[in-house]
Amino acid sequence: YFCFFNRNRKYVTIMPVSTLYVGIDVSLKTNQVCPINFNQDVFFNEKFDNSPSGTERMTVKILDILNKNKDLNKVLFCMEATSVYHIHVSSILASDSRLLAYGCKVYAENAKSIQKYKETFLDREKTDPEDAYLCADYARIGKCKDCHPVIGYQKIALQRLTRQRKHIAEQLGKEKQYLSSNLFLKFSALKVNPEDNPFSNTFGKTSSVMLTDFLSNEEIAKADLGDLIVKISEVSNNRISDKDEVARKLKRMAQHSYHLDSYASDSVSMAMASSFRLIETYQNELKKLDKEILRLIEGYDNKYCAILTSIKGVGNVYAAGIIAEIDDIHYFRNDEHLASYCGLRWKKNDSGNKRSDHTRQPNTCNTYLRYYIVEATGSILRFNDEYASYYCRKKSEVKVNSHKLALVLTSRKFVRLVYGMLRDHKLFDDHYLAHRS
Repeated sequence: YFCFFNRNRKYVTIMPVSTLYVGIDVSLKTNQVCPINFNQDVFFNEKFDNSPSGTERMTVKILDILNKNKDLNKVLFCMEATSVYHIHVSSILASDSRLLAYGCKVYAENAKSIQKYKETFLDREKTDPEDAYLCADYARIGKCKDCHPVIGYQKIALQRLTRQRKHIAEQLGKEKQYLSSNLFLKFSALKVNPEDNPFSNTFGKTSSVMLTDFLSNEEIAKADLGDLIVKISEVSNNRISDKDEVARKLKRMAQHSYHLDSYASDSVSMAMASSFRLIETYQNELKKLDKEILRLIEGYDNKYCAILTSIKGVGNVYAAGIIAEIDDIHYFRNDEHLASYCGLRWKKNDSGNKRSDHTRQPNTCNTYLRYYIVEATGSILRFNDEYASYYCRKKSEVKVNSHKLALVLTSRKFVRLVYGMLRDHKLFDDHYLAHRS
């Protein structure tokens, strides 16, 4: 082991000199591989196909080095998390029994972190062999010690679904925002006076049909009230109790909106209909993903799900999204480390006596974990008075983007609770909440 005395005169162990550090520069077709020891001696720097056969040849060559050098009894792989290209090679290496005999650990590091390390070498060339060597050197100096090692294909099934769900949910939000712009063009009163909205769900089936079947506002405004009531009944399958009031609000909305000519109105209606179909598709996909996530999490060998779902408002889907990204709470030193990992920390933006409300968040965070933490926080606000009051207090203190900032600050408080519960293996109760807060 390489050791030294730190500034507090404490004896600190840095990294074992008996470890073989293997850097891999991953690409679509090939993997550039460079193994080095602690003294930075390069054993080889070669390119292998990014395929099962290529990975096997690389593994055999690494094992040959370990067998010939008896002073090397551990192996550590480091590569950039490059899209999905690293998943197969990292998972195969992490689950290879021959490498596990040498205490193999595989790290797929954030590409931005490795890039910043590469920038410290001023005269370096941008080549695959050089990048592979610097990945190995990144691991050699101990930069991977706070990262999550890859654990094979065990969590890929759950993680792929929870990440896909985030992607679909974001697309659904974007489509609703885009539809809102077209809604203003055709029914400006709906956006100006949202309290007079005749529909409880603007993006629901009844709203979709009623707002797109008519080519112009004039048709709705001039339509017979009885005909509108009948149509609303048919579209909603008689699920709307006060159909008369809905029909009146719809006519009033059409009368108080700007009127487009026939050409513009027809085109806007087609665009709106397209958005409504996409929204319905996204909503159906979310339901299918939620169903499959629930099936997977029920068979997932992880006690964290029961702990997280003991918090009222955190359902199985949100719990699954958090578990898929955290994996093991013991990877984190404390709640600050966990908060930093999911991007719930802020860089100071002060100058003199002025303190800005605009503070940047790190770009190297796990955006998927951040999404599920924030979504879960927004959900528990409806059930937990302490978190709701904390959110309201923070919202009143902030002038810029008050809702967003207050929700993120409340999410940071939620991270503290999550970390404590998972670390202590405790279910949620009010006494535990008071202790952790």
